[in-house]
Amino acid sequence: MASETVSDPRYPIGDFTRPAVIDAAHLHGYIATLSALPENLRAAVYGLNEAQIDAPYREGGWTIRQLVHHVADSHMNAYVRTRLALTEDWPTVNSYDEKNWAELADARTLPIDVSLDLLESLHRRWVALFESLSEEQWQRGYNHSENGRTSLVEAIALYDWHSRHHVAHIVALRKSRGW
Repeated sequence: MASETVSDPRYPIGDFTRPAVIDAAHLHGYIATLSALPENLRAAVYGLNEAQIDAPYREGGWTIRQLVHHVADSHMNAYVRTRLALTEDWPTVNSYDEKNWAELADARTLPIDVSLDLLESLHRRWVALFESLSEEQWQRGYNHSENGRTSLVEAIALYDWHSRHHVAHIVALRKSRGW
């Protein structure tokens, strides 16, 4: 966990590090994080006006609007990868150009409630799927075009971090600006 003073605003909770060992207690915590993400993200943006939503969370970074839509894009991709891993034998999955996706018109202009609502439904399904997995199924995975062989155990650890990471961006911005 990162210290209170973060030197790099891109990583308010520190960079992701793959855990050496992930046990049942870790999985339970990761699933809890994914279950709470929609509510935590909604709470992080609660009460912001349109000008604040269109403010970048850091210099040179995405706006809060783009960030919220990015989380939905990222987690939709991850959900599909999870399903592929469970139904195919180590399928190859491709990365996507998240920076270009964040520049598309919908990510720059749509109300954030569109992605907040999407995340509520998506995470209900994703969490239910993760809660149903056997020990053997957790070891299934996919071959990522950039990150290589990734088990579902490793993937959920990453998305636990990703969820906390982006909520922390918004919380840090609000704190720094007194919102």
